[in-house]
Formats: sequence, structure tokens, C-alpha cells
Amino acid sequence: MNKFFGHLRTVTKHRHFVRKYCFKCGLYKQGLTHDLSKFSLTEFIPGVRFFTGKCSPNDLERGEKGYSAAWLHHKGRNRHHWEYWRDVKKGEGYKAVEMPLKYTAEMLCDRIAACRVYHGKDYTQRDAYDYFISSRAPKEMHPETAQKLTRWLELVRDEGEDRALAKVKRELRASK
Repeated sequence: MNKFFGHLRTVTKHRHFVRKYCFKCGLYKQGLTHDLSKFSLTEFIPGVRFFTGKCSPNDLERGEKGYSAAWLHHKGRNRHHWEYWRDVKKGEGYKAVEMPLKYTAEMLCDRIAACRVYHGKDYTQRDAYDYFISSRAPKEMHPETAQKLTRWLELVRDEGEDRALAKVKRELRASK
């Protein structure tokens, strides 16, 4: 039962932070609907089974099975993940597609929230930037999307969440 409530608490806390950040960007619907697929049986059961509270259960499921069914389900239903925005280009294989700005902004909120939840009291403004830069994402996502997210994560790192999210909100409004 501890793993059940631990996973539920982690998902709920993550969604709370994402909602807060999305609302600051003016993304109300996305803030309310963010990661609802995590409550599906396909994602929730492995989340409980592999829960530790220190890292993503998907990583542990992947370590045991060689893949994560929960992650495959999740990324295929949630447009704020850059992996959702890959498609086959004839003769070239899978290619990244530029993400719409509102989903890139939600991805920013998601990354800040994930770092805040997993790092807890040790969280710093630079955590989401550091995590992103050290991952494979900047090399594999669409260059325009990677550039935008990098710039926004630099704003969070250098100016703090509130100022960065206010700038993101202005950019979102200007793009309409």
C-alpha cells in the first residue's frame, strides 16, 4: 500500500506544480488536463510496481523489461513530450517535427515540475536546464523546438520561474 500511495502522491504533486506553472503561462486547459493518462491502468499499475520516489518508475520498468509499456503509452497520448512529435519521412526514417508553441510551453512546465518533485528540498532553478542539456533530447528533437526550450530553461535558470513564465506567457500571446 505504501507504494500505491507514494506513487499517487508523486503524480498528484507533479500535476499540481504543472497546473500552477501552466496557469502562469495562460495555459489553463493544459494545466487541468496535464498527464491524466498517468491514471490509466497501463501507466498507473507499473507506476506503483516500480515506485521508489527517487526516479521515474518508467526507468525501472525499462531496466527490468528492456522497454517501458507505461512510457510508450504516455508519450503517445501527451503532446507535451517531444517524442510524440516524431514521424516517418520517406527514405529518412523517423524525424522530429516542430512542436506547437503551447505544447513546448507545457513541456517547460513539466520539466520544472518533475525536477521540483524529484529533487525536493534540494531543488534549484538550474535543475531543469541541467537535466535537459545532459539528455539526448536537444540532439533529437526538432532544432527550433530545442532552441526555444533551451532559451526558456535558461530564463528559469537565470531569472527564476516567475519571471521566466511571465515571458513565456507574453510569447504565447504574441504568437496568436
